[in-house]
Amino acid sequence: MSIRTRNFIDRIIHGVVVLLVFIVFLPLVYILYVLVKNGISMINWHFLTSLPGSPGEEGGILNSIVGTGLLILIAALISIPLGILSGIFIFEHRGKMGDILSGVVGSIQGTPSIVIGILGYLWVVKPMGHFSALSGGIALSIMMLPMVVKATEEALLRIPVDIIEASYALGAGYAKTMLKVVLPSAMQGIISGILLAISRVAGETAPLLFTAFGNPFVNLNIFKPVDALPLLIFNYSMSPYETWHKMAYGAALVLIIVVLGINLIAKEFVQRWKVQF
Repeated sequence: MSIRTRNFIDRIIHGVVVLLVFIVFLPLVYILYVLVKNGISMINWHFLTSLPGSPGEEGGILNSIVGTGLLILIAALISIPLGILSGIFIFEHRGKMGDILSGVVGSIQGTPSIVIGILGYLWVVKPMGHFSALSGGIALSIMMLPMVVKATEEALLRIPVDIIEASYALGAGYAKTMLKVVLPSAMQGIISGILLAISRVAGETAPLLFTAFGNPFVNLNIFKPVDALPLLIFNYSMSPYETWHKMAYGAALVLIIVVLGINLIAKEFVQRWKVQF
């Protein structure tokens, strides 16, 4: 095959790859365009700092913003410590026990969100006798946990064994090696996994329908129902009111901006912990 023929084939393949990338990104660009087009007019100070109005009337989403933050905080407080410790345990017990636990984590990760919502209802809502932010946070933490565990395990596996052995050789114990050497070295991967988990659960609706339920008022009591941006978007988009449809677009745009902001802030934080091997 001549050089000219190889160059021609290379250009064709390159063009096909560019075309496929464009096709993949086209739906995303269209979705963002629709959200910005229909939701940007709703974004103002009143929309972000006021409560919902009467049915069909224009109001705000303050209760949903506060509820979303509360639910994510509860889920993070439960899943992050437990996920990191579980990831360390699987890393330290690679073999039969670790493989079994890793398989269980993978099974939980593949569980549909609506099933997790039903489990949250059966395990938390029914015993408590009412919906609450706590039950919603627990349901979201179940979704976050496998991603944090996997991120921790994979980040630890990328650390050279020589670094860990050197720490032990210098007289550091297990706890000090983990806290001062292993975890800081794996922090970039762990935070990336936590970010990905938060980004996923921030837009989940199905688990919250069975647990958090919704609340038209600002609520900071974890034992009472709470609203969230995904719940508001779902309820308003299903309503017969055109005003609520516009509010749903605005809330969706706010949710995307919040998730993007979290990613940008975390990216800067990750760079401070970045370790080159």
